[in-house]
Amino acid sequence: MSVAFTFPGQGSQAVGMGKELAETYPEARAVFEEVDEALGEKLSSVMFDGPEETLTLTANAQPALMAVSMAVIRVMQARGLDLKSKVAFVAGHSLGEYSALCAAGTFSLADTARLLRIRGNAMQAAVPVGEGAMAAIIGLEHGDVQSICVEASAVGPCQIANDNGGGQLVISGGKAAVEKAAALATDKGAKRAIMLPVSAPFHSALMGPAAEAMREALAKVEKKDPVVPLIANVRAAPVTAADEIAALLVEQVTGQVRWRETVEWFAANGVTTLYELGSGKVLTGLARRIDKSVNGIAVNTPADIDAALAALLA
Repeated sequence: MSVAFTFPGQGSQAVGMGKELAETYPEARAVFEEVDEALGEKLSSVMFDGPEETLTLTANAQPALMAVSMAVIRVMQARGLDLKSKVAFVAGHSLGEYSALCAAGTFSLADTARLLRIRGNAMQAAVPVGEGAMAAIIGLEHGDVQSICVEASAVGPCQIANDNGGGQLVISGGKAAVEKAAALATDKGAKRAIMLPVSAPFHSALMGPAAEAMREALAKVEKKDPVVPLIANVRAAPVTAADEIAALLVEQVTGQVRWRETVEWFAANGVTTLYELGSGKVLTGLARRIDKSVNGIAVNTPADIDAALAALLA
C-alpha cells in the first residue's frame, strides 16, 4: 500500500472545526496556541465558536484550515507516525499546499501561519470587491472550457482556476468575462454554470499583486527540502527542492490548481490510499470521482485518527 497525505483548501472551513481535537489532545491544543501566537490574535476562538462570517474571511480561513490539518498530523506523529517512512507523497489544494509543506518540514508552523495570513490579505487586496468573479462549470471537458475562456477573454481576463475532476472546472477572472464564459458554457452544453460566492478571483492573472507579495514573503522565510516529495498544484508532478517549491508557490497564486491531474498522477504511480488531513472531506469526494482505484479517507475526528493510525502502523 502506497499512501499520500492530502490537505484541503478554502471552502472546507466550518465553525467548530478543530474544537474536538483541542479538547481531546494536548498536541492539537499546542498547534492552535502556536498559530494564535504567530498571528497575535485568538484565531482559535473564531474557529471553535465563530462567527461564520469572520471565519470565512480569506485571511482567517487560510491559516485556520492549515491549523486543523497540522493539529491532526501532530497528534498522529505523537502516536508513532513517521511521515518519511509511512507516506510517499504530500499534496494540498491551493492553500492546502502550504499545509502539506508544513507537514513535510519545509516551513515551520509559525511561519506557515504568517505566510497564509499574508497570502489571504494579499489575495483579498489584489482586486477591488465586485470587479472579479469565479464560476463552476459542470459537465464539460477541460479543452472545451479552455476554448470558452479564450472566447470570453475578449471582454476581460478569464482562465481555468481549478481542475477539480469529475467534470468540475472552476474559472476565474474579470466579472464580465466570467459571466460571459458561464453563459457560453451553458450554450455549449454544460450541465450547470454556477457563479460562486467568493470575495476575489483566485488563481487568475488578476492576482498578480498577490503573487508579488508572496514572492517577497517567501524570500524572507526559512525553507527546508520536504522530507517527502510534494506533488505541486501548478505542475501535477513531484518537487523536492525548497527553492523550486517557493517559485511554484508564487506561480500558484495566478496559476491553475491541477487537482484532477494530481490524483491521476497518484493513481499512475502506485498510490492506493489518499488520507485527507483536516477539516471536511472535499478532497476525499473528488478522489472518488477522479479515479475509483484510489481510496480516499478523510481524517478529522479522534475516531478517524485512531482508524488511520491502526492502518498506517500495522
